Amino acid sequence: MMVTFLPFSGYRPSLKDGEDIGCRISPPYDVIDEEYLNELLSKEHNVTRLTLNPDKGRYTGSRKEFESWISDGSLVEDDDSFYLYIQRFRSCGNVLTRTGIVGILRTEPYDNGNVIPHEETFSAVKQDRLNLLRDMEAHLESIFGIFEGFSKKLNDKIKAAAEKLYCFTDGHGVEHMFKKISDASVIKMMTEELKEQKILIADGHHRYETALNYSLENPDDEKKGFVLATLVSSDDPGLVIWPTHRLLNSSCITESDAIEGIGKVMRIKEAASVGDMRSELHKWQMGLMFRSGKCYLASYDDEGDPLLDTYVAQEIIMKKVYGYDEGKVNVSYDAEFEHVRKKMDNGKHDVAIVLNDPCLRIIWDLSAMGRRMPKKTTYFYPKIWSGFVFYKMS
Repeated sequence: MMVTFLPFSGYRPSLKDGEDIGCRISPPYDVIDEEYLNELLSKEHNVTRLTLNPDKGRYTGSRKEFESWISDGSLVEDDDSFYLYIQRFRSCGNVLTRTGIVGILRTEPYDNGNVIPHEETFSAVKQDRLNLLRDMEAHLESIFGIFEGFSKKLNDKIKAAAEKLYCFTDGHGVEHMFKKISDASVIKMMTEELKEQKILIADGHHRYETALNYSLENPDDEKKGFVLATLVSSDDPGLVIWPTHRLLNSSCITESDAIEGIGKVMRIKEAASVGDMRSELHKWQMGLMFRSGKCYLASYDDEGDPLLDTYVAQEIIMKKVYGYDEGKVNVSYDAEFEHVRKKMDNGKHDVAIVLNDPCLRIIWDLSAMGRRMPKKTTYFYPKIWSGFVFYKMS
């Protein structure tokens, strides 16, 4: 078995005079708040009108709208192509560029060992996405995968062959550039070099697993065996991974009892301030910020089996101390430390578990061994936006 990643005849926006691509695209469905969603839905041809506009749990109305966009020329179909998705952004004071290749990836069970997951998933989310696929018969949003990379020779050819389509800067200052690659010789080289590589799912586990289930429902339809995917090389200089911090609330344990309980199962050290905790965080597995303002550094020492910090946070602190698996604690997530700090300053949570930046090599190695990390172990920044191109399967 080998990875199959192919070009496709994508449907993409045909902009009217004066229309901006920003009117058509959006962040992925799971990171849009209600206010922003209403703004996007007000735009006549925005992708959210297809992905987040069900009628009583079904997307038959969205299907009709999608078909109307094609028939009235709001969407145009390309010949078989790959696409280049370039994002330029600022992180930790540096301006970085991340480049992804957009195509279609054949879905297959994880047991085959070619497509590798790294996180657990929420089953409830997948049912809605399966309804979307059944009704739309199209992939409207891309998963995000990581591969080992192309040769320098091929990267140079890709860069030379790419034809610019769209450019947009979002409200966070991220520049999104979308280009088309239709040169048949370059496409063939890309497909061949990818065959012997493995794909690590960085973001979009729910979408991939839903696409796999959908393909199993349609075993005789070749087109329905693929999912829209954006692949980034593992050595891309713009491959930034943020941690996802945990914020906990519980009425079943006091702060002093929680600190005592954590101290019994982990090595902890009190920090004089949030700033001191942050500056020493890289020497420890995690930091702890309590409602009272107390801060600690903490590590779980197990030389026999070094554990990922998100696993320790879940299994040792959230479950053993706070009773997460017994429904005694509410958990929310935030990838930005300053947001977490502000929430704690405002007294919104009992404790914040602050984590270090994840290491891609450790994630890849553990995933290859079949180890699934807790939900929201990673936050790949920036997010892959939707609406630049669609994969229609009917």
